[in-house]
Amino acid sequence: MKQAKIELSSAARLSVAPMMDWTDRHCRAFHRVMSRQTLLYTEMVTSAALVRGGAAHLLDYDVSEHPLALQLGGSDPEELARATEMAVDRGYAEVNLNVGCPSDRVQSGSFGAVLMENPALVADCVAAMMRAAGSVPVTVKCRIGVDDQDPQTALPALLQHLSDVGIRRVTVHARKAWLKGLSPKENREVPPLDYGLVHAMKQRFPHMHVSLNGGIDSLDLAEAQLAHVDGVMIGRAAYHDPGAILMHADSRIHGKTDPCGDRASAALAMVPHIEAHLADGGKLGQVTRHMLGLFAGQPGARGWRRTLSEGAAKPGAGVDVLHAALDHVATLAA
Repeated sequence: MKQAKIELSSAARLSVAPMMDWTDRHCRAFHRVMSRQTLLYTEMVTSAALVRGGAAHLLDYDVSEHPLALQLGGSDPEELARATEMAVDRGYAEVNLNVGCPSDRVQSGSFGAVLMENPALVADCVAAMMRAAGSVPVTVKCRIGVDDQDPQTALPALLQHLSDVGIRRVTVHARKAWLKGLSPKENREVPPLDYGLVHAMKQRFPHMHVSLNGGIDSLDLAEAQLAHVDGVMIGRAAYHDPGAILMHADSRIHGKTDPCGDRASAALAMVPHIEAHLADGGKLGQVTRHMLGLFAGQPGARGWRRTLSEGAAKPGAGVDVLHAALDHVATLAA
């Protein structure tokens, strides 16, 4: 636990966003072979599922994934506190509250982005989580506002409430969320980005570690934003083109040595994880679906995706499929 917290202090300069159906333990294992330093997040887990639903298995992870944060969804302070206790007992390095997801399912549970409309409740939630967390950091991921809110008013109001109860690290998705009229996908793309507002929040709350999320699709852009904020969170780009984002993150963002020299090495580094998963009765595709973007933009990328996806769908598929896909890439790249 101590080691994870030491790493966390610098890891937050770059993080991979929590993404539903994507950042599961297999995805995180894959991302970790390419970057030892970057902060990784789980998919959002609801406090209700943990506390009332008996879904403690959703907290499962491997210690090699550290530094690792759990993102919780919920709006009941007591329930969030109990879920936080469970996370701390499992050894998570951070517990994060989702105040940014605009999906209908999340809205129906009165949490996620809808909480932007009630900063006092958010403060109550995180205060309860902090009491339960002890020395483990509690953080918040939010939007700049929702619906007809004025972000120039809504965002600083939320951050002030968070600051008042002792929150010292936030991640801001620099877009509004429209709770009615836009789908979750559209909410990631349609509302305009306002990086300037997030920069201003760092100036207004200098004691807080402010990370910026939204629209960052390269390390060049991440480095540019680090001149204005403390950290950058990258989502879909890190998933769809992990080689471009993560393979050189440790050297460029963290000043450390990159663990993988090339994409093929990253693929081969996953063999032990795949073999262990298969030995436990898992299926190859549960792991390799997260690896399809490894060679994005490289010679042979299409063949890599086709060989891997088609081969993983066959009964009894094993690591030979991965080797075949790599052979295909190597042949076309030669």
